Amino acid sequence: MKKSYILIIPLLYLGFACQEKHNEEVTQLIENYRAELAPDRRVARWDLTFENDSLKGETDQIVGLANFLAELNEKGVSYTNAVEQMPEAELGDQTRALVTISVANIRSNPRHSAELGTQALMGTPLKVLKEDDGWFLVQTPDGYLSWVDRAGIHQMTEAELETWYTLPKVVFTSLTGHVWKDESKSEMVSDLVAGDILVVGEIHKEMTHVTLPDGRSGWVDNSNLDTWEHWNETRSTQPEALISTAKQMMGVPYLWGGTSIKGVDCSGFTKTIYYLNGKIIPRDASQQVNEGELIDVDKNWDKLEVGDLLFFGVKGTEEKKERVVHVGMWIGNGEFIHSRGRVRISSFDPNSPNFDEYELNRYLRTKRIINNQSDGVISVSELLKND
Repeated sequence: MKKSYILIIPLLYLGFACQEKHNEEVTQLIENYRAELAPDRRVARWDLTFENDSLKGETDQIVGLANFLAELNEKGVSYTNAVEQMPEAELGDQTRALVTISVANIRSNPRHSAELGTQALMGTPLKVLKEDDGWFLVQTPDGYLSWVDRAGIHQMTEAELETWYTLPKVVFTSLTGHVWKDESKSEMVSDLVAGDILVVGEIHKEMTHVTLPDGRSGWVDNSNLDTWEHWNETRSTQPEALISTAKQMMGVPYLWGGTSIKGVDCSGFTKTIYYLNGKIIPRDASQQVNEGELIDVDKNWDKLEVGDLLFFGVKGTEEKKERVVHVGMWIGNGEFIHSRGRVRISSFDPNSPNFDEYELNRYLRTKRIINNQSDGVISVSELLKND
């Protein structure tokens, strides 16, 4: 009997060792797929784990998951598939949504106390991936994944969104304003900010009747509106247009995660400038730096043109990766405009009253996205297309 125990113990050890090696191989395969499909968790999810022959987690990479499972099958791996696919089944066909308030705060986690990740304007179409106690994980047109409160969106089906796309629309063009219950302006239905999109109805001499994505309706001053078609056709990244938009936001307070006139962080500011002039660029500075053409790394300001994006941060070393933490837009004459504390103009000229030695010392490079084909930059005209 003692000999039997002596034989069993090495077999058990061998079994545990094989299982551990098995887990390691599958875990490495998961990591390989993650590096390919979802290297940036801000825009794609591949949160899988493998333990005790159980594959768990969640992902929005449905085709990638199918390929991954096929590879496991080819390798003869035994597993139980408990991976949740997004959009989650509980949503049914309600996998699309429109922002229905002037500016929706979209957070890193499903609670109001969570970090503000980004914002989205009224009329922005969203993909809905999952729900958690009144909060929805959504994806914005620039690919950003974060959570929004139920009150900020109007859920709908693909067919309902397709119908909404066909309706005539107007864009709110002033920095701020209101939708009024009636033409007497005695009661407000909603506030508005530049870039909000509404469905247009009856047009009077001074005011237009509009409908919000959730069905609320009211009246807006005609002077603050433009048709979607005309607004879209007249967007321009010409120097004067970019500078005008940027300077209209002078003094707007810094807001981490902000991408609207109500408050902007540094990349939210550059994103807003470009959005109001016809281009949708990535959300964060560390994403924006990957777009466009490299113009300068040597502080040769003569190379720069209005609209170029300047990036700042900590240079990389053999031990640490580069960190891009700030971005601003060049406006010429040795100056750039950016959001730090508030939207402000800074200069690299030591004799200027706006000289900014702090940003000069952490300058990394300048990129140009104007007239450059770039995968992460799309036209605003693509916003109202159901892809």
